[in-house]
Amino acid sequence: MSTPHELAEAFSGHRFRETYDQLSPEVRWVLVGGPTIVGRDEVVRTCEETLTELADTTTEFSRFLTIAGAEAVAVDAVGRYTAADGTTSVVSSCDLYEFDDDLISVITSYTVELPATADS
Repeated sequence: MSTPHELAEAFSGHRFRETYDQLSPEVRWVLVGGPTIVGRDEVVRTCEETLTELADTTTEFSRFLTIAGAEAVAVDAVGRYTAADGTTSVVSSCDLYEFDDDLISVITSYTVELPATADS
């Protein structure tokens, strides 16, 4: 079993598969400004779709700051995504993780796309 800190970093770093066993069956993933994904199966499906979309993409994080508390963890990140065709996007995100009995119960994700020239 991973620690909340390790789980949060894995999920925010797109290493979703490392977290699946520690998602609550009733997990809620709130994409602020977008949908809320409810249930482990739906979160896993969304993660697998994301991994498929990122399969030919290189991701580099210029910022990856984790703040961990007893029942919650926050990850503030800036990632540069470079597709196989060379197109680039830069995304700033903040993911908040809430835990219940060592399982991720709620993920709240704030994301914004930055100019491609942004460094951090």
